[in-house]
Amino acid sequence: MFEELVIQSHKGAYTVIFDGETLPNVTGLVEGVPHFLIDANVARLYAAELADVLAHPNCITIEAVESNKSLEKIIPIIEQLVQNKVRRDHTLVAIGGGIIQDITCFIASTLLRGVPWRFVPTTLLSQADSCIGSKSSINLGDTKNILGTFNPPEKIYLCSAFLDTLDMKDIRSGIGEIIKVHAIDGADSFDRLALDFDRLTIDRELLLKYIQSALLIKQRFIEEDEFDRGIRNIFNYGHSFGHAIESATRYTVPHGIAVTIGMDMANFIAVERGFLPAEHFARMHGVLHRNYEQYADASIDIDVLIAALMKDKKNTSTTLGLIFPVGNRAEIQRVQVPPDDVFRSQCVDFLTRLAA
Repeated sequence: MFEELVIQSHKGAYTVIFDGETLPNVTGLVEGVPHFLIDANVARLYAAELADVLAHPNCITIEAVESNKSLEKIIPIIEQLVQNKVRRDHTLVAIGGGIIQDITCFIASTLLRGVPWRFVPTTLLSQADSCIGSKSSINLGDTKNILGTFNPPEKIYLCSAFLDTLDMKDIRSGIGEIIKVHAIDGADSFDRLALDFDRLTIDRELLLKYIQSALLIKQRFIEEDEFDRGIRNIFNYGHSFGHAIESATRYTVPHGIAVTIGMDMANFIAVERGFLPAEHFARMHGVLHRNYEQYADASIDIDVLIAALMKDKKNTSTTLGLIFPVGNRAEIQRVQVPPDDVFRSQCVDFLTRLAA
């Protein structure tokens, strides 16, 4: 176990500080001139522990729902920051999961042409995946993640105590991203995780081991391709289908669980298209299905799903840029696929099996 992880970025190094089972040092968070953007649910759950933060005059609480991660809903937050006299030498502090992270990172990238920011991730998904990598992703209307920036935080305070108050669906959501990262690392890495899968929800020390493992794997890719122009693209494995599933279910399926379904769907279609030997689908299906099984009966409209896939920013004007496992070693690769009747039929076949 390590106490710090140092990530290299275009803005220099930034640090992930592992605070273990204790809540982050509030004194450190309020140093200088901070402006807090905090998940309203976290504020309710940790009112006593974060009393100094919540009493700060520059504290803004935000309901962490997908509809608030939009350009339209961010404008009032910016207006409040301006009213609070934010300056370029002040610091934005995000306390919450991926939605609060996206909102804060996007604002920090654009307000006053750049304001430093820090992050206290409070969900498993943000602790194990999104907290590093510099990205912000903002929705515009019904088009998901069409706006965004690359802007790393100065520091990340990772505290496992926040996991104590997560619902099981949120734990499963985070585990979905952990599965994704280890699948990208290779079949051996995925298979090791599969052996431990059933203990992840009951063994905190084991879960922390896989959080750190996921961050170390992701670090290799983001330091090589921070701006997502090459090899880092494969971290969208499960995401094109997952985002489409989120849209088709009106976000009733949590992100990481939708990604888990998306990985299974990508594997199924890869077999159908001859990209992947069928034994790899079988090898991975059991763990993926166990992680999403409570949402296997979700109603997914094929027309909405295809329409959402067509809006993905990885597409060309004529093909879908999708991430599939390919070949005898199930290496994760980007493949251009035409959105034709054959592809639609393969999507329908998977969804039919999913609902069976």
